[in-house]
Amino acid sequence: MDIRSYDETEMTEAVPDVFLSQLAAGEKTSVQGYVIDPGAEVPEHSHPHEQAGYAWRGEAVFIVDGEEHVVSAGDSYVIPGGDPHRVENRGDEPFEGVDIFSPPRTDPDWQE
Repeated sequence: MDIRSYDETEMTEAVPDVFLSQLAAGEKTSVQGYVIDPGAEVPEHSHPHEQAGYAWRGEAVFIVDGEEHVVSAGDSYVIPGGDPHRVENRGDEPFEGVDIFSPPRTDPDWQE
């Protein structure tokens, strides 16, 4: 069993004002933490992993295949693998939560 504390995991600034952390990973899934500061944006990208997440703070706009979706604290979401997507925090507080990837995303390019 692999246990990682969110509060004790080092965050990496993947792009300006977007902080990500690699949390627990298994054979079929991995967990990543995120904090996206107000005004910050995750540029459009895609990956083969299905991405499911849960937000516990703030609000952000996910643009998936050109369509906008508002995700707020308490919401969960799923982005199919291969779909181009980006995220914008247009609010006044950080957007924070976790993403789960399947298959595991244990070597994301933001760690380089």
